[in-house]
Order: sequence, then structure tokens, then C-alpha cells
Amino acid sequence: FLSVTEELVRRRAEHNNCEIFSLEEISLHQHEIEKLEYLDKWCRDLKILYLQNNLIPKIENVGKLKKLEYLNVALNNIERIENLEGCEELKKLDLTANFIGELSSIEALKYNIHLKELFLVGNPCTEFEGYRQFVVATLHQLKCLDSKEIERSERIQALQNYPEVKQKIREQEQAYLLKRAREKEEAQRRMQERKDKKQKQMESKLGFDSSDSLQNKENHQAEGDREQETWRTVEDDEEDRRFWEEPTPYTPESRLETHRYIEEKRRAKDNIRESKKREKPLQTLVTAEGKVLNVNVPKLHFSLKDDEENNQIILDLAVYRHLDTSLLDVDVQPTYIRVLVKGKPFQLVLPEEVKPDSSSAKRSQTTGHLVVSMPKAKEIILAKQKVSTSIKDSDCNILQKNARSVQVEKLEVDPSKYSFPDVTKIIQKKEQIGQGPIRLQPEKITETKKSYADFENNEDV
Repeated sequence: FLSVTEELVRRRAEHNNCEIFSLEEISLHQHEIEKLEYLDKWCRDLKILYLQNNLIPKIENVGKLKKLEYLNVALNNIERIENLEGCEELKKLDLTANFIGELSSIEALKYNIHLKELFLVGNPCTEFEGYRQFVVATLHQLKCLDSKEIERSERIQALQNYPEVKQKIREQEQAYLLKRAREKEEAQRRMQERKDKKQKQMESKLGFDSSDSLQNKENHQAEGDREQETWRTVEDDEEDRRFWEEPTPYTPESRLETHRYIEEKRRAKDNIRESKKREKPLQTLVTAEGKVLNVNVPKLHFSLKDDEENNQIILDLAVYRHLDTSLLDVDVQPTYIRVLVKGKPFQLVLPEEVKPDSSSAKRSQTTGHLVVSMPKAKEIILAKQKVSTSIKDSDCNILQKNARSVQVEKLEVDPSKYSFPDVTKIIQKKEQIGQGPIRLQPEKITETKKSYADFENNEDV
């Protein structure tokens, strides 16, 4: 059976940084738990506990949760209310859709003085005559029962009729307990019949297998496997139809039996799937004659480029962008390359022999592609000469440019070879005054010295 484990509790305590000692709320619903334990030791500060939709048959190991305020154990196999006296702060208890038939067991909740809400919908005890009156009269602290508020007049009336109602409840409880005893016997008998039937099927199958000879097995192995698989499928379908169409009462045993049946079928399917995986033949990468094959099991796009300039072969493999690099395994051989992508081989024969030791593998950070550069084993001298000549040509060009620059710096203008037009002589000189364009050059005025007879040179003036 499945029980509460520390790993499960820590996994469900992610909101509390996986710390369980200070946990105040935890949800353990739909985990197929069949036994409730350890929570009162690991999570002493729990205030809210969700355990709905499991297979818990009994309330236990929660009595030390002093701070527990809300307990939800709906949709389980609980048949009586017990072991909750120590939950001093319990305010809300949800027991919806269980199998509580001992209604008198609610008297154990008298000690939970803070209990305000109780849910018993979907339990056999709710069909008893006087069910609500009995609960209201027994639990004085209760404010709400099955989502319906308890009024003061209802409690007074329930207290007045309490002795009679209690007697009726006791009688109905006894009848229900007898019925449950018969249901348990019937469930035990049905389970035993199922085990015997399965045992007979196993024995008949073993006898059928031993009667076959080894040679017949070898001759008809493939055909027998197909027939056996078809027979098994038909038989399973027939068994499923009988199981689900057989009328059975809704009891804790039938609910547990249904769960076990579903779990058994799931395991059988998983085993068949695993056996098929193991029986699947390995992919042939190299033939018996030693010929290497081209294989692309992961079905990835790729491109193979011959880089003549750098004398290497480049493989671009379109690996999934978000695939972790640890799931890739690259193996470069002189004549082929093999890449394992999550265990699935990709193998490609190379057109030329390469150097495995000098090869390199990188992944693109944008696309995630795997780029493998593999230098060729055969050196190409011509390619090297071309590279060297190109380098020499470039050097010559640089020298010529430098020489020209030097010559330009030392250049002198020779007036005899280079003549520039004189702007001042563009327009011809005219003798007339006051007409024509503006003279660009001033006219030379020749001063004529005139001699005056009465001229006296006075140096003091």
C-alpha cells in the first residue's frame, strides 16, 4: 500500500522552500494514499491539511497536530470518526463521500470545542432517520452542518427529542453494521475467486507452453507471437468488459478493488511496452563486411559543406534548440562521423578522409545547431600557394600606394609644364574712360613734374 513519505511531503512543500518542519499548509490529494502516518511528527505546525480523493480507511496519526484548523479527508474509505481529540484548534472538518455508518462516533468530536463546520454529505449515516437532529443535539459547539446553518430553534427541538432519536440511530447503526459484515464477506469471496481464476489461467498457459516442442517454437515463433498477442488482447478486452459490467455495491472494498485492478492493468501495459523496447533490434551502423552505413534515426536536417579555402569539411546538424548538450555524443572517425542524440544514432560517411584529433564541435547559441569542423587529412599545396600569392599581391599594392603618397608629398610645380590662366587678363583692356566693364587693374599714372617759378622750398612748413 501507499503511505505518506518524506519525499512526497517535501515535493508538495515547494511553496515553503521544501521545509517541512515549519509547514502550515499542505495538499496531498489524489496520491492514492492508503495509510496516514508521520505527519504529526514531521509537520507539527500544520494548520490546513488536504487529503481528499485518496484511499485512506482510517483517521490516524493526526492527533498531535495542535494547531490544525481545517482537515479535508473527503472521498476516502473512512468508516468512523476517531483520533481527533488532540486537534485542539480544529474549526472545520470535511468528511464528504466517505463510508461513515457509525453515526454515534461523532461523539468523539465533543472535545473539539472550536469545531464550527462539519460536512458528512454522501455518507451512509446521512440516510438514517433523525440524522441531522442527532448531530445537532450531540455537538453543541457546531454552527453549520452540511453547508446549512444550525438555528437556535433547531437545536432546542433536537435536544428535546434527543433520547428517542438516539435510540433510533442505534438501531439503524446495528442494521448497517450487519449489512457491512455481509458486504465484507462477499468482497472477500469475490477476491478469492478472482485469484483462483488467475492461477488457473497461469497453470494452463504453462502447460500449453511445456507441451510444445523446441523445434515447433523455432519454426513458428513469429506467427505464435502474433497469435499470442492477438489472443491476449481479446482476452483482456473480455476481462475488462466483465469487470466493468458486473454489478457490485459501492463499498470501501469495491473501491479499493477497482483501484487495484486499474493499477494492475497499467503495470501490465507498461511491462508490454518495456518488453517491446527491449525486443526492438539494434540499428545496424556497420555491416558484417565492414561497410559503414548512413543512418539518421533522430530524423534531423543536416548539411555537409566542403570548405576548400580552409581545407576542411563542415557538418551542420539541426539539433533541437532546447536540447541539453549533455545528451549529445560526437564521435569523429577518419571516414565517417557518428552523433548520438538522446541515444539515437546519426551516422554519415564522409567524402574524404579527415583528421579526428584536429576536429572540433560547437553549438550555435541562437539556433542550437551542432557544427562539426573536420580538417582534411590530405594537404592541398595549390590552395596554400594561392593564399601566398594573394598575400604578395596585396603587399605590392600597399608598397605602390606608399610610394605614390611619398611622391605626392615632394611634388613641385614646374611653371613651364603647368600654366594656369591669369584671371586679370580675361577681359581685354580698353582705353575709353567711363564706359565698359570695371577695370580689374588700376591704370598706371605717370606723374609729370611741373616747375613753378615762384616755388620756394620752406623747410619749416
